[in-house]
Amino acid sequence: MSEITAITRIARQAIETAKDITDLEVLRVQYLGKKGELTALLRGLGRLPKEDRPSAGAAINESKGLIEDLIQVRKEQFEAAALRERLDAEAIDVTLRGRDGDIGGLHPVTIVLDRMESFFRSVGYDVIEGPEIEDDYHNFEALNLPEHHPARAMHDTFYFNPNLLLRTHTSPAQVRTMESNDPPIRVICPGRCFRVDPPDPSHLPMFHQVEGLVVDSDISFADLKGTVEEFLRVFFENEDLNVRFRPSYFPFTEPSAEVDVQCVHCLGKGCRVCSHTGWLEVMGSGMVHPKVLEYSGIDSEKYTGFAFGMGPDRLAMLRYGVDDLRHYLDNDLRFLEQFR
Repeated sequence: MSEITAITRIARQAIETAKDITDLEVLRVQYLGKKGELTALLRGLGRLPKEDRPSAGAAINESKGLIEDLIQVRKEQFEAAALRERLDAEAIDVTLRGRDGDIGGLHPVTIVLDRMESFFRSVGYDVIEGPEIEDDYHNFEALNLPEHHPARAMHDTFYFNPNLLLRTHTSPAQVRTMESNDPPIRVICPGRCFRVDPPDPSHLPMFHQVEGLVVDSDISFADLKGTVEEFLRVFFENEDLNVRFRPSYFPFTEPSAEVDVQCVHCLGKGCRVCSHTGWLEVMGSGMVHPKVLEYSGIDSEKYTGFAFGMGPDRLAMLRYGVDDLRHYLDNDLRFLEQFR
């Protein structure tokens, strides 16, 4: 019994002074393993007198249980200390500045659309949208496009059936606005349009357009000219930007004009972008044709109006120096990251 007590005392001291879990494992094997000291005592019970064996066996088992408990408690202490150390090492200081990461950005065409909408809202225009799937009446007939007009041809327009098609411009939204609202009307109509154009550096089968419409009494071409010039100078951030109007023809406006701006790359000196002319065509415009007003139920004797249409895709090319419209659809991060 004295030997059991001595072994238990020495084991307790060794467990309490163990430096780590590895030391505990060595002590477990030393005292409780197959060749351990207490195991050896159990195997030697047969050499004791028969009457002493029960008490000796009970003492040995009690010592084994005590040593097992001491080892387990000490092991849990080591594990708890290791966990605290790991948590301290991995602690996050929530007051520190966060790591910089990749963030998304707006597409260049979206940036331009937002810029355009912001300008026209600031001068009293409403922003409206219309359906991308249009009927023949609103897309063509109500805009004074006769049945024989080339724009109605199958090779230029995506038709679902003889009456339904993908809109070729956002002008139908203007027609719907005039049908449902009395003058005065001041709106722009941004949106996607579709035409049968094979993709190339300057054409896409899906593109964006922003069209503007003003209808009121005493509206003149001077109002159109002033509005367009102010928008272009604000958009390109050049108060001295030269703008010119060239006579043209559109079925839905009369008189009509193409609008050119001084080349924003060479400032009118002539370069590859402007084909060495010093000018860039940016939009079509004109006074709303009386027939278009009449189609929408507006008295053309009482009201006049002007309209203009421009492509945000092309304006984004000019503003950001993009040389190929197809870059907008490539999903190339090297291109898109420039606009974050």
